[in-house]
Amino acid sequence: MRRGGRAGPVVAHLPRHPATTAHGLTHMRRPTPRHLFALLLLTQWLSACSMGQIVARSSVSILDGGVDAMNRETDLALAATAMPANLKLMEGLIVEDPSNDELPVYAAQGFYGYSFGFVELDDPARAAALYRRGFDYARRVLERQGLDLDILNSPPDRLQQAVARLGGKSVPALFWAASCWAKEIDLNRDDPARIAQLASTEILMRRVLELQPDYYYGSPYLYYGVYYGGRAPMFGGDPDKSAQNFDRARAVTQGRLLIVDVLQAEYLERQRLDRQRFHDLLTRVLATPQGVFPEMALVNQIARERARWLLGKEEAWF
Repeated sequence: MRRGGRAGPVVAHLPRHPATTAHGLTHMRRPTPRHLFALLLLTQWLSACSMGQIVARSSVSILDGGVDAMNRETDLALAATAMPANLKLMEGLIVEDPSNDELPVYAAQGFYGYSFGFVELDDPARAAALYRRGFDYARRVLERQGLDLDILNSPPDRLQQAVARLGGKSVPALFWAASCWAKEIDLNRDDPARIAQLASTEILMRRVLELQPDYYYGSPYLYYGVYYGGRAPMFGGDPDKSAQNFDRARAVTQGRLLIVDVLQAEYLERQRLDRQRFHDLLTRVLATPQGVFPEMALVNQIARERARWLLGKEEAWF
């Protein structure tokens, strides 16, 4: 009621938006210290990272999915066509974000898989060069993580001391560096200087075995199966140790990873001239039904293809 007793116009007292005046104008809220600090951090982050680095770092989760999808692929022709483009994409992301430790490990894994699955049997020289490229990517990561020496030319005792200082976060780079390096050496067996480096690859893999023996479905055991099985005893081979490590690798996946049988036939059984065991392992791989290990379907398809190739060599080798 107004003064004088007369009723005035009715005004609805609705709550206003706190940032809006009675005239419809918007107030600018005074930023709090917390807002200013967050804005400062964002500005510093954006100024420190190029757009390429931001894209590269945001792509890692996409690459995770891409690797899973590739591992589940059953069409070898499709995988062989897709992998080179994926590798060049990874290399482009590494150029944009050279300090990233995840991307080079993906690249090392990719170059190993592409070389082993689709290049090695037809063009060993090209495969060796690709293995070296994968090794170089993994090596750079190890150097950033504390491997402060020349890995290619250091004496084994110094390399052992340096590798012992690396922890669990270095397992992926250690594994793929050792794997790529060992395969490059395997394809250059006529080069004594390369053969002399094989002991250094074992130093890297030994650290993986100490830190995470079941890494990548027990692949450290698979490495040692080949390491001891691919050489005569007079050159450091040990058939018993090889067989033990192949058995350990097989146990990790309950026999579902078929490449274990293939590599045992190719390296151990060929070395000890056991033709029957060679034949039985490879025919068992070919008789294993599809879908036995969906998460590693591509590797199993590669194993089947390699088993066929090895069986084609049986008559000449035995």
